[in-house]
Amino acid sequence: MATFTEFDEKVVERIKEQLTFNKEKNELGNVDLERAIELVRDAEAILLDVRPPAKVSGENAQEADIPSAYYTPYPEFTNYLDILPNDRANPIVVACLKGLFANRVKAYLEVLGFSNVYAFSGNIEDWITAHKAHSK
Repeated sequence: MATFTEFDEKVVERIKEQLTFNKEKNELGNVDLERAIELVRDAEAILLDVRPPAKVSGENAQEADIPSAYYTPYPEFTNYLDILPNDRANPIVVACLKGLFANRVKAYLEVLGFSNVYAFSGNIEDWITAHKAHSK
């Protein structure tokens, strides 16, 4: 059986807390486009586009001028922690192409104590396209 250090035990407690928060969310915190837009527009969530540079074709969400969007590529994600809100209950939506990187970053943010994190279950490129169509 695995043994855990005191630090490990603290991380386990943080994970348990986040699992409790996620159980209270519909779909365990995975959101569709409609709900993701609602969170950004109405709940003042920030949007993190976490696609690695090689996965970005065209503009990232920040370049596309989606409100409160930041491009924080997964491989360098820790270089962008300073853009995160001070209030760890502030909503954050994390997005990529298929959800793989978004769900990883969602988990990292939750371990850091952010309690209101959502993973966009769609393709961020579809969101960018929809945003551009409605911004004209």
